[in-house]
Amino acid sequence: MLSLNAPTSLSLSHHHLLHRRHHHHRLKTHVKPISATIIPSSSTPPHSQQPQLYQPFRPPSPNAPIPSHFRSLDTGSRLEVLSNRLGLWFEYAPLVSTLMQEGFTPSSLEEATGISGVEQNRLVVAAQVRHSLLESSLDPQILSFFDNGGDSLLYEIRLLSARERLAAARYVVENRVDPRGAQELARAIKDFPRRRGDRGWECFDYNVPGDCLAFMYYRQSREHRNSLDKRRAALEKALEVAETEKAKRVLLEELERNDDADDGKSEIEGAVRVPVVRMKTGEVAEATTVVVLPVCEAQEGVDVVLGAPLECRSQGEFGVVVAEKGWKRWVVLPGWEPVAGLRAGVVVAFGDARALPWRVNRWYKEEAILVVANRGAKEVVADAGFYLVAVSSDNGSAGGELKVERGSALKERGVKESLGTVVLVVRPPREETDHELRDEDWE
Repeated sequence: MLSLNAPTSLSLSHHHLLHRRHHHHRLKTHVKPISATIIPSSSTPPHSQQPQLYQPFRPPSPNAPIPSHFRSLDTGSRLEVLSNRLGLWFEYAPLVSTLMQEGFTPSSLEEATGISGVEQNRLVVAAQVRHSLLESSLDPQILSFFDNGGDSLLYEIRLLSARERLAAARYVVENRVDPRGAQELARAIKDFPRRRGDRGWECFDYNVPGDCLAFMYYRQSREHRNSLDKRRAALEKALEVAETEKAKRVLLEELERNDDADDGKSEIEGAVRVPVVRMKTGEVAEATTVVVLPVCEAQEGVDVVLGAPLECRSQGEFGVVVAEKGWKRWVVLPGWEPVAGLRAGVVVAFGDARALPWRVNRWYKEEAILVVANRGAKEVVADAGFYLVAVSSDNGSAGGELKVERGSALKERGVKESLGTVVLVVRPPREETDHELRDEDWE
């Protein structure tokens, strides 16, 4: 490797120095000039001699061509064109690049023309995108849509391939998409191939921009698991932009399933919302307030529930828990809202979840649970409410094991009073929390 700045040894002979000088001269006559940003030359613009933290945009070759009526203008005239926005945006946008080559920086060009560095970049990039569409034989009528203010739209599809740009440009024009919508469209098109294998991916057509956008909204709808309203809004948005019949059919099916879940959940929320929570290891120790409740086994029946202490409170400076009578089983729960301040509360321990009326077509696994009931609210009022009753008794007043039933089922049998209204269901702690039982799992 030839180093032009290598130091010469002092011990070299005169003959060797002449040979080196002759050899160096011979090389220089055959090597083409090399431009380097490290060693400035007389032809290097003054601004490049100082290190810059921000490098101006350099569009890929070929750049958008400069219109013929702008090519012969001097620097002052080109600055005037930019300052007054003379012509269409894609006509004067290439002047930004030429002025950059003459030594202007984004800040100095902004000072001279009033065009910010961000807008300079957008103009140059958008002009390049428009030029690529022109070379791709896009319909001139569609291309003319971007003549006035189209730079903000074309800039958003800059990362797409030539084929994708054509389809995106047509979609933007046909659907009168704004810059924000163009950004979402470009993101959806770019992201679609990476989602191969996702649920429903094969039902959307990658070659159709509307389907790519619909798939993005479809994926977003699945993220709103705890809000059926947001989920429905995302699905409706997806259905609005979907173009192929296959995609529309999938979205309609999802909307129907969402409505079914909404019907089941609205009944619960309209009367008594029953949270289903999983305890976390160490959660009681970290809680600022706790609740102590008596516990009964489900197979012990009604008499044990009726005999459990009704009141349990803390007394004294140390908060000593005092019950109205002795009891052999207790549970300490964090002071969650459903149980905080609960009077006449009781906890029933079930060996598995088969005593609860959740939907059979949803996830199911045998697991020990605790059901917290309010014995101060025994009347069966809400059809969608959940009540603690005895299996073998219609009125829940005597005999049989315990279970949970909906208010509507009890009313059909003429049952007007239960052992208590269910206010909370607790699942045991574990490391894995997948397939959490949600409120809509109730039937």
